[in-house]
Amino acid sequence: MSKSTRREAPMVAVIGGSGLYAMEELKNVAKHRIRTPFGAPSGPVMVGLLDGVPVAFLARHGSGHRMSPSAVNYRANIYALKSLGVTRVLAVSAVGSLKEAIAPGHVVVPDQFIDLTKRRPSTFFEDGIVAHVAFGDPVCAGLADKLITSARLSGATIHAGGTYVCIEGPHFSTKSESRLYRQWGADIIGMTNMPEAKLAREAELCYATLALVTDYDCWHATQEAVTVEAILATLHRTVELAKRVLRAAIPSVAAMEACVCQHALDHAIVTDRKKIPSALRRKLALLTRRVWS
Repeated sequence: MSKSTRREAPMVAVIGGSGLYAMEELKNVAKHRIRTPFGAPSGPVMVGLLDGVPVAFLARHGSGHRMSPSAVNYRANIYALKSLGVTRVLAVSAVGSLKEAIAPGHVVVPDQFIDLTKRRPSTFFEDGIVAHVAFGDPVCAGLADKLITSARLSGATIHAGGTYVCIEGPHFSTKSESRLYRQWGADIIGMTNMPEAKLAREAELCYATLALVTDYDCWHATQEAVTVEAILATLHRTVELAKRVLRAAIPSVAAMEACVCQHALDHAIVTDRKKIPSALRRKLALLTRRVWS
């Protein structure tokens, strides 16, 4: 990493979901191709200035949307952002609505998740090391507040709080599944925020989601069945709104003071350090340096 990049190490990162594959507003952009101990990220991390604030951008699904939700290397993505000096992550995701009041075109900043994924590595700590991080409140409250305030100022119809149920995908839900999630009290449904949020917590990064509602899933009796065509039509409009929200939020996010998210590993690693292989300690050094220094 160059000296100039170190001086402008980004504290804020945006992970772009479906429809958000670039941030054209970034200036003086540098492309970072990062190798991680967990494999390759979804693509290069673009680091630039947004209204003078250093920002890192990563397209979750890769250039041209090549990766399904199950194929995304969430560990490599979070590790790569951490390696660049990121401390706060704003995740943008397309979701379906499970509530009548949450209509397509609205925006949700969820504060809870239900993880129904099945095939995705969900921790950095394995193969000889165990860590138990607190996850009762999976979203950084301070970060969420900044998104909510900025969404309101940007003219969005915003729903503050709510439960995001994350399914494996890439298929949409059956009607029975969709109705079940509604009975659970879930508000929105998507395929990408787990284990992303869990890994961000393990990496001691603040994390919050700007969820863009594209459809009513398949439970809604008066709506057509969920189709990619209908989703993309709504998403195109909502992504432009998301860019305005992010631009409004990022300066205040960058100015936030440190919070408890950045101490998530305090007392979390329960394995005797002497029993951890040296190669594994080196592999995890970026994540454990603060607690083991």
